[in-house]
Amino acid sequence: MEGEKLLLSQRQLQRWHLIKMVEVGKITLKEAGEKIGVCYRQAKRIRRVLREKGMKGLIHGNTGRPSHHRLSEVLRERVLQLSKELYPDFNDAHFTEKLREEEEIVLSREAVRGIRRKAGIGPKRRRRGKKHRKRRDRMAQEGWMVLWDGSPHLWFGERNPPCCLMAAMDDANGKLLAAQFFPFEGTAGYFWLLKEIFKHHGIPVSIYQDRHSTLHRNDDHWSLEEQLAGRQDPTQVGLALEALGIQPIFALSPQAKGRMERLFGVLQDRLTAELRLAGITTMPEANVFLKSFIKRFNRRFSVNPRESQRAWREAPKEIDLDRIISFRYRTVVGNDNTIRLGGLIIDIPPGPHRRSYAKEKVEVRQLLNGSWRIYHQDQLIAKHPSTRLNEPVKALRRRKYPVRGVKDYSWVYLASAQTTQGHQVVQGVE
Repeated sequence: MEGEKLLLSQRQLQRWHLIKMVEVGKITLKEAGEKIGVCYRQAKRIRRVLREKGMKGLIHGNTGRPSHHRLSEVLRERVLQLSKELYPDFNDAHFTEKLREEEEIVLSREAVRGIRRKAGIGPKRRRRGKKHRKRRDRMAQEGWMVLWDGSPHLWFGERNPPCCLMAAMDDANGKLLAAQFFPFEGTAGYFWLLKEIFKHHGIPVSIYQDRHSTLHRNDDHWSLEEQLAGRQDPTQVGLALEALGIQPIFALSPQAKGRMERLFGVLQDRLTAELRLAGITTMPEANVFLKSFIKRFNRRFSVNPRESQRAWREAPKEIDLDRIISFRYRTVVGNDNTIRLGGLIIDIPPGPHRRSYAKEKVEVRQLLNGSWRIYHQDQLIAKHPSTRLNEPVKALRRRKYPVRGVKDYSWVYLASAQTTQGHQVVQGVE
């Protein structure tokens, strides 16, 4: 059609120019084909088409036609409907997986992304330019280093109160070893993780962690015994790691434990969407759901370690794991052969030959199921039924936490509905 405009690329214009030079005899067809990048026979075809159709012969016959691989409008509408109604809080990759697993719709992530963006559905998270940081290589063997941390978040949506997800993963393969919801990040959560890791995998060589007060002594008080020893006593979790021979490694910044931070970023993205889809709004239900979620998560995100040999080690058979992974308090038996811990009174029965333990120093242990054990010189002398698990606090005489009977800096059990730090108390866990 006369006056019709054609939009040609530089490559198409080059072909037109070279064929015109062949027509006027400035170059041979063979030379033109070499410059275009085609064989002599194809150059002849190009010249024949241009003679018949002119510049229109430069345009491919499929130009402007819909692709045979184009998605049908019915399928596009179905994907958009699922995206808006059932999976509105799923990111592109996660939504693609759900389409394949639950809806039997097999599409690539880029196809799903294109459908969503064209419909005006933006990405779930905006990406920012990353600062340059040096990457730390993964450990070569499973069990050489475990990373653990807690993540307070609105895991059940904005209409429900926040809680904390405690999680641990292996540095060598990125597997999620254990995870459970707790009201807050505290000693009970880390004890539960440690016991689960030991039960299903073994004892790791080291644990990489931040300087949370549950894990690291951040106070500047030194008792006389600590001054003589040249070091502060560890926290309750630190005592358990020390007893099991696990080396604690403390990160100096959030970036230093970037793998753990990225893990929680993925969990806050995917797990919250999965919990919402399953209609879960309570911690007990979510903890049951985590068992199947962890298996699917590891299949999707774990990698193979560089070495097949594992660094996990087994604990000696004679080890009392329940005693090691428990809350420890040191106190003195009263004249009436009782122990008083923040309002809790435990009677001490007479020892051999009706021996009295009055004024004797004893070690009190509260296990993760809430029950109590009292030891005197490593001998079990009394037990007490389960009570509420409370976060222990450090108490100083005439200082921040004045508690009757405390003569020095020590761990104190406060039997109240809430700890002095205002945290909700953790119920006993098995």
